[in-house]
Amino acid sequence: MTYYFHGDKDESQLCDVSLRVVPLITVGITCFNASTTIERALDSAMSQDWRNVEVLVVDDGSTDGSREILARRSASDQRLKVIEHSSNLGCATARNTLIEAANGDFLAFFDDDDVSRADRLRLQHDHIVSCEREAGTELIACYASGKRVYPNGYVLPIRAVGADGSPPVGHVMADYLLFNRRRPGIFYGAGTPTCSLMARTVVFRDMSGFDTAMRRQEDVDFAIRLAFKGGHFVGISEPVLTQYATGGTEKSARIEFESFLRLIDKNADYLCARDSYGYMRLWSELRYLHFAGQDARALLVLARLMISYPVRTISHFSVSALNRYHHERKINTNARIETNDFPARLG
Repeated sequence: MTYYFHGDKDESQLCDVSLRVVPLITVGITCFNASTTIERALDSAMSQDWRNVEVLVVDDGSTDGSREILARRSASDQRLKVIEHSSNLGCATARNTLIEAANGDFLAFFDDDDVSRADRLRLQHDHIVSCEREAGTELIACYASGKRVYPNGYVLPIRAVGADGSPPVGHVMADYLLFNRRRPGIFYGAGTPTCSLMARTVVFRDMSGFDTAMRRQEDVDFAIRLAFKGGHFVGISEPVLTQYATGGTEKSARIEFESFLRLIDKNADYLCARDSYGYMRLWSELRYLHFAGQDARALLVLARLMISYPVRTISHFSVSALNRYHHERKINTNARIETNDFPARLG
């Protein structure tokens, strides 16, 4: 692992009295072969109106020129620090490197192809502090609202969890993420994507970061573990984040399916106690077969679900499947989308 920093930012900040009362926020970006998008992500991070910011980038074994861009940018702005992985270790490992190296009291994750409005950090920080006072805990995970832009121009508005209505807390969130149990009055929003997440750095460290054995769904796994600790999942309503659906090999249906199964198996005892383990394994298989284009086999799994869990399957399918159908029609209009855009939860 290679670190290269330009300037001694930490000492200079200690000498700046105006920054002492303003908490340091670390913007953490994982980068892998993002030479066409990393500059806009950096511009977004560097343009935040929060006065005390460090931008930390982990290049996770890029081979496309991203490293050269990062070296050039870090040489001209001492707020930017770059850490290089010698090979591609995966998103979870790269995020854990960010958690370990962050100097900030708070850590906000940005993706290497997304754009955040200049007031994102300020709005999320203020909301976290407000929720901490109200809830009496620092176990606050704050997500940002915004939109997702697809290659064909389709724009999907994204409302953050907890942005409307009551935010989910503790097992209420775990039940939703693990087996789609929805409680009245709770706003689950767009789930728990790390690209929109901000929390105190100590929260990430106390949770031991992300599961490095998971190539996908590591953000859902983190949220479930935080939920079991009594975490609060809140969101800001302002549309401050623009995500770009650019695809990638990690988003294949097979990897998603394997990640789902690992997530289910990690929580097997909890799911079995709620008569949900067998159901969720079948539901995950149904989703995989659908996204893999194996519709005949998917119908057979759906039939097994209907026989074994008729009421539950009808309820689940009537919401999730219909929403997915309309969404797929929109993202595939006048364009072929290569990525399987799974929602950031099991349901």
